[in-house]
Amino acid sequence: MARIAQRLADSGLVLPPAVTPPPGVVLPFRFVRIVGRRALISGHGPLNADGTIAAPLGKLGRELSVEQGYTAARLTALAMLGSLQRALGDLDRITAWTRVFGMVACAPGFDKQPAVINGFSDLILEVFGPDIGAHSRSAVGMAELPFNIPVEIEGEVEFDA
Repeated sequence: MARIAQRLADSGLVLPPAVTPPPGVVLPFRFVRIVGRRALISGHGPLNADGTIAAPLGKLGRELSVEQGYTAARLTALAMLGSLQRALGDLDRITAWTRVFGMVACAPGFDKQPAVINGFSDLILEVFGPDIGAHSRSAVGMAELPFNIPVEIEGEVEFDA
């Protein structure tokens, strides 16, 4: 078994299939766009193991706690890893996480976006280690996110050809 797949299995983590969008929703873009040795990763949200959008939904600082947001960000990391697995065939090909942009749906006055997006960063660092998993990052608040998801994250990785 590949090194990253083994780490995921050892941690009991499962990569979901591609998102099952709500009825009537068309997603006319690629979740991963390969350009040379870079993979540009579209915004992902938290998914259940079957590819459906994971609950709870809502805004941080109103319906959701920081802990619930942190968990949503971890589920978002797994969704993104699933997309990368499908695009690259093997997550061991990833040589560097370069950039992560985390968006948090939040109520006015909520300012703990970094603590929420840490759920994503912590999982990537656990799985890929401190060298490959190190990444630049932004964590910002948004008034609304698609489908009332609490977290949306996009990013970029480099990989071996």
